[in-house]
Amino acid sequence: MWTTGLLATFGGLLHWNHIATLFENDCHFSHLSTVEREMSFRTQMGFYYSFFKTLVEAPSFFDGIWMIIHDEVTEYPLVINSLKRFSLYPEVVLASWYRIYKGMMDILGIPSKICWTVTRGQGLSPIESCEGLGDPACFYVAMIFILNGLMMTFFFIYGTYLSDYPLGGLIVVLCYFFNHGECTRVMWAPPLRENFSYPFLVLQMLLVTHILRSTSIHRGSLVALAIFNIFAMLPWQFAQFVLLTQVASLLPLYILGYIDAYKLKKIIHVHLISLSICFVLMFGNTKFLTSYFASSLLITLGLIAIRSKLLNTGVCEHHSWAFQSCAWLFGIALLKFLVSLILDASNSICIIDLLVYKLFKSTNFDTLIYYSCAPEFDYMEKGTPWKYTKTLLLPVVLVVLVLIFRKTLGDIFYLSKRRTNLRKQRFDNGELIFHALQFLAYAVISVFIMKMKLFLTPHMCIMASLICSKQLFGWLFSKVRRENIVFGIIAAMSIQGWINLQNQWSIVRECSNESQEEFLMWINSSTHPDAVFAGTMPTMASVKLSAHRPIVNHPHYEDAGSRARMKTVYAMYSRKPAKEVKHQLLNLGVNYYVLEEAWCVVRTKPGCSMLEIWDVEDPANAGRAPLCNILIEDPRPHFTTVFQNNIYKVLRVTKR
Repeated sequence: MWTTGLLATFGGLLHWNHIATLFENDCHFSHLSTVEREMSFRTQMGFYYSFFKTLVEAPSFFDGIWMIIHDEVTEYPLVINSLKRFSLYPEVVLASWYRIYKGMMDILGIPSKICWTVTRGQGLSPIESCEGLGDPACFYVAMIFILNGLMMTFFFIYGTYLSDYPLGGLIVVLCYFFNHGECTRVMWAPPLRENFSYPFLVLQMLLVTHILRSTSIHRGSLVALAIFNIFAMLPWQFAQFVLLTQVASLLPLYILGYIDAYKLKKIIHVHLISLSICFVLMFGNTKFLTSYFASSLLITLGLIAIRSKLLNTGVCEHHSWAFQSCAWLFGIALLKFLVSLILDASNSICIIDLLVYKLFKSTNFDTLIYYSCAPEFDYMEKGTPWKYTKTLLLPVVLVVLVLIFRKTLGDIFYLSKRRTNLRKQRFDNGELIFHALQFLAYAVISVFIMKMKLFLTPHMCIMASLICSKQLFGWLFSKVRRENIVFGIIAAMSIQGWINLQNQWSIVRECSNESQEEFLMWINSSTHPDAVFAGTMPTMASVKLSAHRPIVNHPHYEDAGSRARMKTVYAMYSRKPAKEVKHQLLNLGVNYYVLEEAWCVVRTKPGCSMLEIWDVEDPANAGRAPLCNILIEDPRPHFTTVFQNNIYKVLRVTKR
């Protein structure tokens, strides 16, 4: 047991060091100034970090909480509860830890950071760079890396438990490292919500596996499951979608007889309790009630209640499976629609909606600009399966899947020979089928949405541990020693895996953006602290973070009101008349608009330039000249140029 614990701890430390090294290589974070570090947090990263900065720079922690609950900066002129809207509990927790740490170091007289002057050359002024946990940005990033280092410890324990063999944990860890670029983005984008949520989802799935395997359910397991559910859902709203796929994988286990109604109801009740607590902690955010996940919990309980009555009617069991599956899908869609209608939340967008848009080729401004044209929401890259194959991850998982489904088909065939529909026995190894179904759900969704491979790849690593399972490969281990097979597979995986690691270590870049730094310095020195800005999502995140000026739009677009504001702001890249756009900006209280010439022409793929998107949304103006080009040449009389460099052109909105 102590050997397993030692290996798990070593895996966690190794992953922490690995991601910290990659992050440092990417931008030399330790030698950047405060402004340069903030600029390295692009788009949503900078947006989330700005709230951490607010909390640590406020006169007191509770003053900081009041400032983000009564936020006057993020969606000017509105005053919003940012803690309710943006899943900011990670920043709240880390800010409280930072203030406690800094206070203790100051009381003890121990320096918490080391600072030095860095000469940058090329006509740039020297900067002060500080390193140590006393620096807010260093503390913030370090805590994220520690959490994701612990995640590797969880993975080792998970693989060991699932396969009933310590080498199963080793395989999970090695597969994760060998396919690291397909598993996570934490080393490139630490503040993203998934990096706070996914470690707890790993623990949550481990507990579900334990509950499925156990003959009896202990209260401690259910309490722990509720806690990890909350820790996973509070930081990241997409965690609800992951839990939806989990419920969708558990239901077939119940229908086929791998778990009983009592066990499934306990899991569903825990999910409902967790969802309710999150709803309260998020100040009544209706997204927790209008999600497909919430509807799936209620519909599943309804199916459990009527299933015995359905079987008593004499319906063939195979027909009952089809009926229950269809009833589950239809019931979720209907209930979700009704709840959204009642709570007036029908304009929200989630992963399921995006899949519907992709399947039926339905496009509008929102789905194009936020999802269809965003690389992370595009279809899976064609080369991804080949990457999995070269490290042998995909072949190993497919072999495991074949054996799991072979056993399942055998059980179904056994049922077909039974004359009665009301059987009392339960089949074994339901946790194996659960993982197989989760893999299929992730695989199908990842084909349509590339971002979802961040769930698929780690889950494949977990399933690869089953190559050590006697339940599946006992017939083989009786002929060949298990250790020989496992180490042979590891040796074959390491050929391409080592190449992948070397490729990651060879990435060395610089985080320097002189144009943006000049732009931000101009804002701080030449505009009033209450001046209101509008512009592209990435730039507004930087303006809020580094200049702390009020902005009217931001990168968080799950709210219908936010998307409407963004559409108004992005009209500067349409073909609309300048007078009309100016009038809309004045209605939002905008003083300055940050125009970026690159956005006039940028085109990530066919149909995804700003003009092409606007031609779909606004066909009435399709024949007019692009407004952006007109303003680049001469913004008068509706706008006045007050600052310009090679990237940014700041226009003052004239009020006459």
